[in-house]
Amino acid sequence: MSSLVPSLPFSLVGQKLTGRSGILALMDDLGKALTLDPQMRMLGGGNPAAVPEMQTCIRERMAELLAEGSAFDRMIGNYDPPQGNPPFCAALAKLLRETFGWKIGPENVAITTGGQTAFFYLFNLLGGRHADGSFRKILLPLCPEYIGYADQGLDESLFVACKPQITWPEGEASRVFKYTVDFEAVSAALAKGNIAAIAVSRPTNPTGNVLTDAEVARLSQLATSAGIPLILDNAYGAPFPGVIFTDATPFWSPGTILTLSLSKLGLPGTRTAIVIGPPEIASAMGAMTAIAGLANGNIGQQLARPWVESGEILKFGPRWLCPFYRRKSDQALGWMRESCDRAGIDWAVHASEGAFFHWLWLRDLAIPTLELYERLKRLKVLVVPGEYFFFGLDPQDDAWPHRRQCLRLNFAQPEQVVREGLEIIAQEAARSRG
Repeated sequence: MSSLVPSLPFSLVGQKLTGRSGILALMDDLGKALTLDPQMRMLGGGNPAAVPEMQTCIRERMAELLAEGSAFDRMIGNYDPPQGNPPFCAALAKLLRETFGWKIGPENVAITTGGQTAFFYLFNLLGGRHADGSFRKILLPLCPEYIGYADQGLDESLFVACKPQITWPEGEASRVFKYTVDFEAVSAALAKGNIAAIAVSRPTNPTGNVLTDAEVARLSQLATSAGIPLILDNAYGAPFPGVIFTDATPFWSPGTILTLSLSKLGLPGTRTAIVIGPPEIASAMGAMTAIAGLANGNIGQQLARPWVESGEILKFGPRWLCPFYRRKSDQALGWMRESCDRAGIDWAVHASEGAFFHWLWLRDLAIPTLELYERLKRLKVLVVPGEYFFFGLDPQDDAWPHRRQCLRLNFAQPEQVVREGLEIIAQEAARSRG
């Protein structure tokens, strides 16, 4: 048998991964740090914090399922239809229809095994190479964008991204900047006629940026005019989980594909995401689930169903999650100011409008943040270097220094971890100035 091994194409596996963004190595670092290096200060990754009130709520709901007996047995013993648990999908459609006036029913809803799976399905269903020989791309209107999208295309060069406009809402002296959509660049990209969909996260991972209602409405209008969908990733946003610190109206239209998730409620281990879109999209999601995984996990849907039926799921954000993460954000920002100013570096931070991250801009950094990442790792601080989030840009933007000067920092970690990590980052940045 061993003589057959050299003839098998195992070596091709590495070739297929060559040239990818580096997310595999980064996730390996994050995983090893969590399991093998308890001394590592984990300011990387996107794991939600254990919000006490939410944890209690989850435990109480699990106890109810165990007490019901037959409900627990059905949850762990039955396959759901690949498009999702029918009572859960019907309850969610009813809640969104009655609360926001969206004209949707269960046929507009599909469940996937986490948001990452949903976007893999959507991007490759809509974009990439088509039967007629055409190649269609996914347009990211506000770069930097979520690292998890970067390697999802079955075909390379699936994404085209637009540089943001950098604004200073309270003046540059505040050290707080904000990215806004460059609509001229978006219109120019759409004019090429090869765009399959516009996709954006709200709040944006990595920056915590929240598109304004006006920006969302204009993107929707541009997508409709181009005859393509607008995909809104609301993993952190409205209407739930509601980890959002500014005004943002929940948005859906017949031309929109909206994704939601149970992860940031505090249930990342259940891997439960929700796609809301035209019936043909929801049906396609179910078909792809049937092919790739037969069915979705039941646990998240069964845990959350009473919260959806009662409308409680819309209250967790404003009641518990938003105040918790807003306090964490403000606290980390205060420590960041102290550490960076004490170190004497030229720094700025993106406005914290939602999600779990600060986006730190080290304006006088003389080395790429990929190198700073390695130095910090040796100092027991794990962050995510900004280069990974600037994919899809025009090659002429390679010289743009900003894309090599930013770090994504998770402020949801324990206070001592965040404070010590920020101090070490500032000191190492000072040693790496130009």
